[in-house]
Amino acid sequence: MENILLGIIAAAVVLVALVKAYLNHLGLENVIAKVDSRSPFVVDEQTENSLTFSTNVEYVNEGPQCATIMDCLVRPQLPYEQYDGLETRGHAELVSAPREDDYFEAYIIQGKGYGQDLDRTFIKAQVKLIARHGMTIKEAISKMPDFNFQIIWLETGRLVAHYRQARIEVPAAEIAKLAGTELVEV
Repeated sequence: MENILLGIIAAAVVLVALVKAYLNHLGLENVIAKVDSRSPFVVDEQTENSLTFSTNVEYVNEGPQCATIMDCLVRPQLPYEQYDGLETRGHAELVSAPREDDYFEAYIIQGKGYGQDLDRTFIKAQVKLIARHGMTIKEAISKMPDFNFQIIWLETGRLVAHYRQARIEVPAAEIAKLAGTELVEV
């Protein structure tokens, strides 16, 4: 009886190893954010108290298996300890499926395996700057430092769902120019 049980356990271990080897042979998804070739920042909306700007980032799946981008968010990194003149908010959406409800619509991005072309999609990364302490947006931006934001996405495929991220730098001088102002020495 013990020999039969040991044989079953050994067969299960071998089967698991074979399945893992087969999946590794097939390859895994590999979604990449092409931040180096992103579009220039553009102003989406500007009021007396706020400025919303965005950039479009190309995403490609360089792996042979399809993947799903299940969620994506933009996390501006300008804490009050660094500069408290602006409140920041981030938003991400598929360029092909804009939404007004701050919900990211999942996207299946095919792999490049089996003779397929490289599949791609574009995600709009948007940051809203809101002036604080009674300043106008131009006053607040004129004093702000350089900062960055993270684009964080949840992807899955053959791998268990996992988060990945990419960083985009935001030069203060570039945003000041977009807002129609200049940086001042603080």
